[in-house]
Amino acid sequence: MIKKMLHSLAWNTERILDGLRGQRDTRRIIEPYIGYATPDHLVVRGRVLSGLRRNKPVPTQSRWTNFKQMLSLFLTDEVAAVKVAAHDVTGLTDEEGYFTLLLPRTSERGWNDVEVTIEGRAGATLCPVLVADAQADFAIVSDIDDTMLKTGAYSLVRNLWTTFTGNAGTRSIFPDAVAFLQEVSRKGRNPVYYVSSSPWNLHQFLQNIFAAAGLVKGPTFLRDLGISKTQFITGTHGDHKGSSIDALMKANPKLRYVLVGDTGQHDAFVYRDAIARHPGRVMAIVLREPGPGPDAQSLTALEEIRQSGVPVLHGTDFSGFASRVNDLAAQGISGMRPSSESVQHARPSRTIAASG
Repeated sequence: MIKKMLHSLAWNTERILDGLRGQRDTRRIIEPYIGYATPDHLVVRGRVLSGLRRNKPVPTQSRWTNFKQMLSLFLTDEVAAVKVAAHDVTGLTDEEGYFTLLLPRTSERGWNDVEVTIEGRAGATLCPVLVADAQADFAIVSDIDDTMLKTGAYSLVRNLWTTFTGNAGTRSIFPDAVAFLQEVSRKGRNPVYYVSSSPWNLHQFLQNIFAAAGLVKGPTFLRDLGISKTQFITGTHGDHKGSSIDALMKANPKLRYVLVGDTGQHDAFVYRDAIARHPGRVMAIVLREPGPGPDAQSLTALEEIRQSGVPVLHGTDFSGFASRVNDLAAQGISGMRPSSESVQHARPSRTIAASG
C-alpha cells in the first residue's frame, strides 16, 4: 500500500513538473549511447533532451561541488514523441526521451558512426555502433560497479556516498581490470559489453572515466530509473542484467561469452540463471570479491555454476585470470561438460566458509 502511494505521488508529481516546464522546442539535443549489432540490424540508441549538462570537474574540488554536479546529471528535461531518423529509418522517442533505431546490417565491422537527425532541426549527431569482429573467439559481458569501477556497491550507504561525492577525476578503475580486459579483448577482436544497474544519466560520466583509465570501449547497457505509469522504478537489478545478457546472446549467436562481475551484488545468481537459459554459451565466470567477500548464498551459487560445467575464476583481483580465460578459449571449452575447475585468490588473513 505504501509503495503504491509513493508510486502514485511520484508519477503525478513528475507529470505536473513536465507540464510546468513544457517541451522546449528550441533546444532538442541527442545524447548518443553506444549501440551494437545483431545478425540483421545495427541497433542505434540515444536520448533526446532539451539540453546536456557537461560538467568539467577537477580532482581538487569540494565534495559539495561534486554533489551538485552529480545531482545535475539526474535533473534531465526529456523530450517525448520526437521524430528521429537515420538513413531511411525513423522512430519516435518514448516518454523518457529514449529511442532505438534498427538499421539494416552492413558488411562493415568494428566501429560505425551513424548520423541521427531530429525532425525540424539542422545537423546530425553521430551515434557509435560496435559490430563484432568476424574473427572474434568469444565475447565479454562485464558488470561495472566494484567489478571495473571502485564503488562500494555492496553497501548502499557507501555506494551513494562514493557516487555523489566523487567526480570523473576522483573515481578510479581497478588497474587489474584494465589489464584483464585489454588482454582478453585482444585489441578489440573480442567485443566487450558493459551491463550495470546504474542509470542512463551516468552514461557519459562513465565513458569519461573509462577513457581516462584506458578501459576497453564497448556498448553499455544501463538502467532506466524513470517512473512509468505501471511501475515505481522500472525493472529490477536482476531482471535488467538478465535481459541484457539475453539480448547479447541473440546479438552474437555464434559466440560464447565470459561473464565478469563481483560477489557484492548477486552477480553469481544472475550468471547462474543465465547459464541455465543459455546452455553451452557461457565459457567462464569471472568474479571479483569486494568488501567482505561472498556470503554463504553466493558461495552456493558459485558451486552450482561449477556443477553445471562452467569454470569459475574468483578472487580479490583479476591477476592471472586473463591467461586462464584465453587458455579456455583455446581448449574450446563450451560449458556443457561437468567441470570441477575453479581458480580462487585467497583473501589475506581470512577464511571463507559456507554456513547453513
